[in-house]
Amino acid sequence: MPRRLLFLAHRIPYPPDKGEKIRAWHMLDHLAGSWTVELGCLVDDPRDLDHLATLRARCAHVEAQRLRGRWQAAARALTRLRPGQPLSLGWFHHPMLAAWVRQGLCDRRWDAALVYSSAMAPYVMGPEAHRPDFRRVLDMVDVDSAKWQAYAAGAKPPMRLVWAREARTLLGLERRAALDFDRTLFVSEEEARHFVTLAPDCAGRVDWVENGVDLARFDPAHDWPSPYPDGVVPIVFTGTMGYRPNVEAVAWFAASVLPLLRRRAPPPSFWIVGANPAPAVQALASLPGVHVTGTVPDVRPYLAHAAVAVAPLAIARGIQNKVLEAMAMARPVVATPAAFEGVRAVPGQDLLVAEGAAATAAAVASVLDGAHPRLGTAARAAVRAAHDWAATLRRLDAVLTA
Repeated sequence: MPRRLLFLAHRIPYPPDKGEKIRAWHMLDHLAGSWTVELGCLVDDPRDLDHLATLRARCAHVEAQRLRGRWQAAARALTRLRPGQPLSLGWFHHPMLAAWVRQGLCDRRWDAALVYSSAMAPYVMGPEAHRPDFRRVLDMVDVDSAKWQAYAAGAKPPMRLVWAREARTLLGLERRAALDFDRTLFVSEEEARHFVTLAPDCAGRVDWVENGVDLARFDPAHDWPSPYPDGVVPIVFTGTMGYRPNVEAVAWFAASVLPLLRRRAPPPSFWIVGANPAPAVQALASLPGVHVTGTVPDVRPYLAHAAVAVAPLAIARGIQNKVLEAMAMARPVVATPAAFEGVRAVPGQDLLVAEGAAATAAAVASVLDGAHPRLGTAARAAVRAAHDWAATLRRLDAVLTA
């Protein structure tokens, strides 16, 4: 009889069209091959409800609860705010999902649980969850508190105080959860080590499962028509464009790097490809050579026909899917050190790593000048060797059955 698994996620893990959903979906899809999976998740985008049929075909049960709009979620987070508790705890609390999980725990319906993200950990930290035959694994993915600390460092009052409080209280939750769960996962060995430096009492309780890439889906052998006008030299950035680190990355590139490259003939253009562009991103379209697409049916044609893909992130936690996907598409990639962290590749051989406007512009220019003709081929070979989901998820099997 297949073992029964509770898979709990803070967002519906389908479609796999952005970082957190990509990792969650591949984990769920993999585990459904050997476990009877019951999925509990929150839905913050009503369009995602259209994909429940796909999840129900893969899972024995799907318990999906709607989160009402951002303002309602913010109000709920504030009303549930307690001293020493992060705002995100209230943001992702849903009483009906909590009741469903609690009933399942009381009924001993599951043999194990995989909980995706620290914000969902409290759902499976009550006394009914503590029994020797029920293995609980938390996939924290990143040290999320470190992201909020980075936000605080670059902010002015009063938001500096808000972000600093979130960083401090979230680290407290991350630490408590890691001590409570049987095992806590991160997206890379580097991220796991960073957490242990912040919470040394959790040493020995953490592990990592690296992100992968779907090499069959992101395959340069497919013949996609070019989405770019004839004669352009496109530099591409892909990602969810309402996400603050992405917003800051493209704003910096457009303002500080692209002008250095526009002196070339022909001048390259910068294409920002991704859903939900923030107003600050939309405003970039007024700059010479900058194009903001918004949601596109498929990012792969934009990658396939790009001259170079860039990942100029200043704030980045864990392994960036945008880097893996561009490499899988055999495109030359120029990334910052932050965006490169956790990627198993050799700088200068498989991709270029640069920091600062002048160095980034020089790296992109060297690609455009043809100085790295084998970079794309080497990039795909690197991710095939180290970031194939089939290989990375074997570690997840070992952690869940230990």
